[in-house]
Amino acid sequence: MQDLVLKTQDVKELLDELAEFTAVAPTDPATAFCSITLIQRKKPVTVARSEDSAGHMDETQYAAGDGPRLAPIRQQTIVHLPDMTVEERWPGFTAVALEAGVGSNLSVPLILEGEAEAGLNLHSTRPHGFTSEDISLVETYSYHASKALRLAVRISQPAEAKAHLIAAMESRTTIDLATGAIMAQNRCSQATAMKILKIVSSTRKIKLRDITASVVASVSQDPSVRTHFDA
Repeated sequence: MQDLVLKTQDVKELLDELAEFTAVAPTDPATAFCSITLIQRKKPVTVARSEDSAGHMDETQYAAGDGPRLAPIRQQTIVHLPDMTVEERWPGFTAVALEAGVGSNLSVPLILEGEAEAGLNLHSTRPHGFTSEDISLVETYSYHASKALRLAVRISQPAEAKAHLIAAMESRTTIDLATGAIMAQNRCSQATAMKILKIVSSTRKIKLRDITASVVASVSQDPSVRTHFDA
């Protein structure tokens, strides 16, 4: 887990690596694949998966608002579906899972901080694909995975905040340059120039930053003109 945090560049990359790493955790990794569900602002989304076939199963549950992906996160407990052919709790999910070739399912919660919640979802292509040892291993593993994910989020936050600040500064500078150009062309005040830009933005239904960027590019006769800030 420490190696994953150290070698990955951002949280998304960590999640992708975590999904692939988790898929080989069971006794018979040849039959297993994994997805990771994140719930933020009450909206669930699959943020990583070791195979694309997990996506449709996840979306079926999100649309229904319930299923073995969501129950572990909400109840903070392990959900094990040993045999999909006799599972009756979530018939919509069961039908999609069987169609995708899933024989059994194991989902465990990940303990995060703040408003976000997450869970690891393991699928096996055969019934009773997870032994009691697998379940115990994944439960322990999820504890360490939670710690690694929390650490990765904390490490990424300063870099993300810095990137947002630089983007905001560049956008503000572009707006100021465009306002100055409008003032010079129309011999008007800053407030009037800004009002003109906002009217154009609203009329054309184009974001203000895009309008101002086009104004700056037009004045400079250089479509590639950019503002720059040292990192």
